[in-house]
This record gives sequence, structure tokens and C-alpha cells, in this order.
Amino acid sequence: MRLIYMGTPDFAVPPMGMLAEAGHEIVYAVTQPDAVRDRGKKVKFPPVKEKALELGIPVLQPAKIRRNEEFASLLREAEPDAIIVSAYGKILPTHILELPKYGCLNIHGSLLPRFRGAAPIQAAIMAGDEETGVTIMHMDEGLDTGDMLAKATTPIGNKNCEQLHDELALLGGRLIVETLEDIDGALKNAQKQDDALSTYAPMLSKADGHIDFSMSPEEIERRMRAFDPWPGTFAEIDGRTFKLWAAEALEEKTDAPNGTVIAAGKDGLDISAGGRVLRVTQLQAPGKKRMATGDYLRGNLIEIGTVLR
Repeated sequence: MRLIYMGTPDFAVPPMGMLAEAGHEIVYAVTQPDAVRDRGKKVKFPPVKEKALELGIPVLQPAKIRRNEEFASLLREAEPDAIIVSAYGKILPTHILELPKYGCLNIHGSLLPRFRGAAPIQAAIMAGDEETGVTIMHMDEGLDTGDMLAKATTPIGNKNCEQLHDELALLGGRLIVETLEDIDGALKNAQKQDDALSTYAPMLSKADGHIDFSMSPEEIERRMRAFDPWPGTFAEIDGRTFKLWAAEALEEKTDAPNGTVIAAGKDGLDISAGGRVLRVTQLQAPGKKRMATGDYLRGNLIEIGTVLR
């Protein structure tokens, strides 16, 4: 099948490789423009571009896709059977959605209609869901509102975002290959989403990583996993910003104000949170690597009664 592949980050790399391995002809890989770092001294390619160059796939990097006749002309001339989209980063205009014979198929990292939006993997972990997965969606003009062609699930367990992200990227690759094997059947049996069941997972910012110790220990622990590796969860200890990477929710209750250190030792840093105790087992001091909290406390003092902010 003749395909155009649109994607940008690491999540979009495995599916493109699997489609190529399955024998599909990827006419173009479309991705975001290169990122310029360090005042223009370094240029970083999007992960999809790096993989496309490795596979010998021509790369297009339009700064805009709306009202871009040169880009639209290249897509028309390619005559794709389908356009496969995975975390591309832009909303596709109608003329692109309607161009391919089989339309545009999106690889979305959640079980739609749950967690439409930019950060579905983090949202599923934060919500405490037992499982999540990947949905292949026939795209329309809405935000992740198209008909569903296929789904695959996986348990979340105690996985952090990086682990779950990598698993779902592979799962999405296998699922899109399977879906294209019988695309006519998949489209014939497509299921509409129930908008009444939809939830939204907005884009994250660094500020989202600031820990609110009025939350329950379970909520904070899930946020730590959801935001690992980015943006990380953090709090100020004696005026310095520490990243707190891992924790356990204890059943122990406490009357200490939220964010107060009530114990510090080899097992970790016990902090009051929502009337109970959160034990931080892994942290990262400013300018240091992440380490076991007990190891850090052997050489550094955090006094009982210190309040994390």
C-alpha cells in the first residue's frame, strides 16, 4: 500500500519502521521542522526524521500545512492509499483528511473515547486506570473524535510514563500493520465514539510537575510515575528545588501539616500528604543525579519538621 506517514516524536518511530518492514511503500515521512538549540549552534532532528533517513524515506518538514499549496501538491502527486498519523503535532485540514483513498488513520495512545488530547499516557497513569492501550482511529475534523477501527490493551501496573510509552509505541505499530491487512473490513466495521464517555488529556507543562501535598499519597505517587521522565515532579526543600522521582503510599495517618517531613532515614523521606504519609524513595538534588533517598540522607541532612513547598 502507498502510504504517507506523519509523525514527530519517539512514539511515532516504531510504527513507521514496522510499516516499512511489512512491505508498505512510504512515499513521504512528514514531520515537524528541526529544532534549533543553543542560539542556533545545534540543530536537532525530530526522531521520525532520523528514522526516515535511516530507512531511505524522503522527508517533508513544512512549517505550516494549512494554505500551503506546495505541500498540498506534493501530497496529491503522491497518490497515497492512506495517510498514517502518529503524534504529528498539528491538526490536519479537510483537504488532507479527504485526499487518500482510505482516509487518514491515527495511532492514538489511549482507549478512545477516554483521554482524547495531547497527553493520554500520562493521564491514564494519573487517573489510576488499571489498563490503557492504543486505538486506530479514522480521522475526522474533530480532536480525536473519529470512528474507531481497532484497539489493543495493556495493563498499567506500576509502570512509569517512559515504560508505558515505549510499550504502547510498539503496540501501536503492530496494530496499524494488522489494521491495514484488512482495511476494507476495518472501515466497514468501524465504531463511532460515544462522546458522553469522552475525557480530555491536555498538553503538559513543566509547572504541572510541582507537587501539591494536599493530594493523597496515591495521587502523588501516580503523578510521579506519570511525569517520569518529563516534566518530573518537584518541590522545594529549604529553598532548593528537588525532583522527587519515586514514592510509596503508606497507610499511616498524621496530623502534621501537608508537606511536613515526619521521618528521614534509610527507608526514605516520610512526608505528610492529605492526612497520611508519602514515603519518597528516590530523589534528585539540584545539580546531582537521581538516587535512592536513603543514600542521599546518609550524607545530607533534611531535618524533621522541614516543610516541602
